[in-house]
Amino acid sequence: MEGTRWLDAEEQRAWRAYQQMQSRLSSRLNRQLQSDSGLSLADYEVLVCLTDVEEGRLRPYELQRRLEWEQSRLSHHIGRMQRRGLVSREGCPDDARGSFIVLAAAGREAIEAAAPGHVEAVRRFFLDVLTREQLMLLGGMARQVLRGLEAAPAATRSGG
Repeated sequence: MEGTRWLDAEEQRAWRAYQQMQSRLSSRLNRQLQSDSGLSLADYEVLVCLTDVEEGRLRPYELQRRLEWEQSRLSHHIGRMQRRGLVSREGCPDDARGSFIVLAAAGREAIEAAAPGHVEAVRRFFLDVLTREQLMLLGGMARQVLRGLEAAPAATRSGG
């Protein structure tokens, strides 16, 4: 491709290290959650979104936007969580065709039981291996990348 700004050796090392770190960290956290609580990392992310709002309910498009998941992924995952009793769907009184994804009592119990082990795993695999300075630097870098992603045109945000 003409005009491609190829990665130099240092950029490539940094990018690949980041990708490998993210992949391995997600895998470890997922395995920890599965073995300790029966929740997947994706389940946990959905439950966190629902516990972050006072009423424990979000419209599907709001949940999709918070998670940055494709609509089909969200729909399939919510269906699986519904069958396990972690969430439910309720109609929207303001929109006859709309619905809410609602945190079920079993979902609240599941995340409350899973959170201590998950937080300990986050500490062990991520926070405890970094100095406070490194953590602050990483947080700043992450916020800068997130700002860049927010500023990117919609076509590039969605992948095309």
